[in-house]
Amino acid sequence: MSLLSGLGGLGLNGLEDLDIYGEAEKAEAKKKAQEPVRIEEKDLIYEKVFKCPCCDGDIPTKIMKTGKAKLIGTDQDLRPRYEGIDAIKYDAVLCPACGYTALTRFFPNLTSAQAKLIKETISAKVKIPQYKDETYSYEEAVDRYQLALVNAVVKHGRASEKAYICLKSAWLMRGYRESVTDTEKGTPELMSELKAKEEEYIQNAYNGFVEARQNEGFPMCGMDEVTIDYLLGVLAAHLKKYDVASRMVASILTSTTANNRMKDKARDLKEQIMIQIKNNK
Repeated sequence: MSLLSGLGGLGLNGLEDLDIYGEAEKAEAKKKAQEPVRIEEKDLIYEKVFKCPCCDGDIPTKIMKTGKAKLIGTDQDLRPRYEGIDAIKYDAVLCPACGYTALTRFFPNLTSAQAKLIKETISAKVKIPQYKDETYSYEEAVDRYQLALVNAVVKHGRASEKAYICLKSAWLMRGYRESVTDTEKGTPELMSELKAKEEEYIQNAYNGFVEARQNEGFPMCGMDEVTIDYLLGVLAAHLKKYDVASRMVASILTSTTANNRMKDKARDLKEQIMIQIKNNK
C-alpha cells in the first residue's frame, strides 16, 4: 500500500502513486548511464577548408577526427578499422569547381604543368554529382576515389601515388561490401561487383608498388621500406604470387631495421603462404 493512498479522500487522487524518494527515476537514470553510448559517424567528422592548388578556390571538405575515432584493428593489408566510421571515405579531397581531386597527403603537391593538364583534360568536361548528406556515403566516396585516380593518371603522377589510391580504393570496396552485407541493399549483383572491383584494385595496387619500389625512394606514401615490403608480400600472397611474397617475407625477417612487431607479422604471413601453397597443390 502506498503511503499516500489516503489522498483520494482529500481530492488528490492523481498524487497517490508518487514515488517519495524518486527511486524509479534513479533506477532509470542508472540504467541509461550503464548503456553503451552509440557512436555516430557524423560526430566523428568535421569540416576543413582546403585551398585548391589547381584553381585557387576554397574547398570545404569533411575530414575524420583522428583524435576522437577509436581504432579497433587493422586488416592484414594494413587497412585500418575504426569504431563507427570508415576512415577511408574521408581521405579524398575534391574541388567541385575544377574537378581536381587527390588523397589528402598528395593534394597540395601540384605543379603548374600538372594543373594545366587537369584544366584541359578534366575541368572542361567533368560533371560532379551533388551530394548533400551529413556524411560521405560509399557512393560518393567511390566517385571521389575514381576522380583521384583519373587526376593522378592525367597529371602523370608517380606510380606510388596511383598504387596508393588503388590500395585505398580496394579498402573502400571492402568497407562498402561489409556495410551492405545482410541488408536489403546487399544484392548478389552488388556484392559480386564490389568484390570484383576490390580484386582489380588490389592487382593494380600491387603492380604500382612493384614499379615504385624499383624507381622511387623511401619513405613512400608515408611508409618505410620494411612496410612497403610487407605490403607487397601480403598483396603478392593474395594474388598467388608466392615466389614474390616469400622474397618479401625473407627480406623483412633478415632486415636489421625491421622491428619485432613487423617481424611477427612477417612470420604470420610466411605461415599463411606455406598453408596456401600446400592447399593449392
